[in-house]
Amino acid sequence: MKAVQLKNLLGVFLLVLSNNLSAQDSIKAKINGLSMVSQRFILDSVHVLPVVEVGANYAAVIPYCFMPKKDSSVVYFGDNNQWQGEGPSGTRIAVRELHSQGVKTMIKPQIWVGHGIFTGEIEMKSEVDWSNFEKNYAAYILAFAKIAEEEGSAMLCIGTEMMLVVKNRPEIFTRLIKQVREVYEGEVTYAENWDCFEKVQFWDALDYIGVDAYFPISTSRNPSVKKLDKGWANYLPMFDSLSTAFGKKILFTEYGYRSIKKCVATPWKYDRLKGQKIDERCQVKALTSLYKNVWDKDYFAGGFLWKWHPKDEIAGGENNSMFTVQNKLAEETVRMQYIK
Repeated sequence: MKAVQLKNLLGVFLLVLSNNLSAQDSIKAKINGLSMVSQRFILDSVHVLPVVEVGANYAAVIPYCFMPKKDSSVVYFGDNNQWQGEGPSGTRIAVRELHSQGVKTMIKPQIWVGHGIFTGEIEMKSEVDWSNFEKNYAAYILAFAKIAEEEGSAMLCIGTEMMLVVKNRPEIFTRLIKQVREVYEGEVTYAENWDCFEKVQFWDALDYIGVDAYFPISTSRNPSVKKLDKGWANYLPMFDSLSTAFGKKILFTEYGYRSIKKCVATPWKYDRLKGQKIDERCQVKALTSLYKNVWDKDYFAGGFLWKWHPKDEIAGGENNSMFTVQNKLAEETVRMQYIK
């Protein structure tokens, strides 16, 4: 029997098993999530089966908007301006497909800035621009908050790695959180970058402390799991203290590693540089250490692995150096963690 068929059969088994969990077990479960890659096409049941098979109980659906420059006050979104799979209707269908197979969802609208500029650099030049940006960004988030409410999505993320906006205009988010709460009854978070999440001022108004967890944990080219464990020891006290201070659990709104040498030194980098050597085992060790040191902590809610491609049969593989674990050694590492 082909590997894809075996995956699908296991997926059906896990779906039946998950549907028979008691309500109490479901409440206690960690968020074992995947970040779904937006596509030109509409998600269907065939694309969801591998998500179930790997043991994920949550998936992040990511509808992007476009911002031409880092100081643009207008954001563009909607089915006419985007790939079919990442617009409002594609998001709605993706959520329904995931829910139909027992996978909960987080809708995670994100800004794509022209020329690949980091969202942490977004900053307006005038008060008028700030006012227009707040209005337009709120319209974008509220459009998906309404979809999240109508489709029963368990969680909504109201922004991703917008460091300068959060630092200089936190009131934009405090006002937005109130607006979102008026139309959406599910859980709400925000995703801040690993190097400044402790500076966010409005965690108390949210349900989780959302962290895009690309923490550097070793500069070694071929570190052991034991060495990576020591790297995590530098961050665990901060997670604990911040969770205690705000009375909220830490949620890794993104986490993951590339399958290359030194993937733990600068985990946030995604460029394809010459000389990068594929190393699937480094990816395995990195994830093993993360799961070992973080996942079972009481202050930790779970996380969303970056990233998962809907066409599983052609995703990843031994010649792929990017973040996905699909059809790599690390896929089994994730599966064993998520189904235990």
